[in-house]
Amino acid sequence: MGDVIPAPWGGYLVTSHRLCDQILRDRTWTVPDHSWRSGQADKSRWDTPASRQMGRSLPMLNPPHHMRIRRALGNVFPHSALDAMRPSLARAANRLLDQFEDRLRDGPADFNARVSEELPIIAIGRWMGLPPADYALLRDLTHDQVFAQELFPSASQLALSDDATRKLRSYFTELIRERRRAPGDDPVSTWLRTWDTLEGDQDRADEAVHAVALFMILAALETTSHVLSSTVHLLLQHPDQMDILRQRPGLVPDAVEEALRYDAPIHMISRIVPADTQLGDVLVPAGQMVQLMVGAAHHDPSQYPNPHRFDVRRQAPHLAFGAGIHYCLGNALARLEASVLVTALMSRTIRPQLAAPVQWAPRVAFRRITSLHLTLS
Repeated sequence: MGDVIPAPWGGYLVTSHRLCDQILRDRTWTVPDHSWRSGQADKSRWDTPASRQMGRSLPMLNPPHHMRIRRALGNVFPHSALDAMRPSLARAANRLLDQFEDRLRDGPADFNARVSEELPIIAIGRWMGLPPADYALLRDLTHDQVFAQELFPSASQLALSDDATRKLRSYFTELIRERRRAPGDDPVSTWLRTWDTLEGDQDRADEAVHAVALFMILAALETTSHVLSSTVHLLLQHPDQMDILRQRPGLVPDAVEEALRYDAPIHMISRIVPADTQLGDVLVPAGQMVQLMVGAAHHDPSQYPNPHRFDVRRQAPHLAFGAGIHYCLGNALARLEASVLVTALMSRTIRPQLAAPVQWAPRVAFRRITSLHLTLS
């Protein structure tokens, strides 16, 4: 249909990899922040508790506020921290795979529910110092909250998202109170100390830490779970590529990157055009929302030779974690989790195969596999 397509509901869709990359790196383009959302006529869509909360989260902040928060956070996952996390993540991945293998001996089992949705909450939960008893609650609330970030959520989905947002807000408000009473060396306690030096008012400091903590959970669970299931699904669909990995385990990180390109966890990124702008053959008026369809851009033949082929040796850059100032803060952790899991899976003697067609949530922006049933070959 072209590189730039007028959307029937208003605004534009961009499918070109070159244009998506250009827009993401251009600092004059903005994100639909709280101020933008407040000015929209569709109150039922943009004035909900969930939408207001997301409008204040890090991905929806524009400079200079965005840069202030990023500087305060610093490098959240430096190499030293990831190296320290790797052994415990490997143990967790192998424990989950042991349990999954045991379940497989009784018949087909859902890899997504038993492995892909468990490892991300273990990783982020341990890092943030959250009680394991809360993991299931946080995972379920995240699944509901993400509806507010979709393109066309229904009224019932927005209601679910609003309810999840309220519960998450209550959870992290209490967590911040606990960390103030008994601070430690966990990230939440560190953020509190940081914002106490930046803000003269404790309530404002707590609000800033709340927004960061909530964002970390939302960003870490939904997208990473998809990356894990999608990578395994693609490898099972392409046994020749699975054989290459078994013979050359050093290619596991490249396989993860190819899975991120082939089926990114987020397929649509929103931006607001700063001024009348020529995009390809289309003049886009100032103030319009432009949806960057990165899922399509990752299959742009002008960027990727034979783009519909899944090839673990491709070594091509992608936009799965965005680009520019809003590049994903947790990209290194997601990559680590996927590499650790695939490495553990490749080291096993079992040869699982698909037991049923994969099931997907009916979404546009946030990809989510809802079931990945495997069986022993």
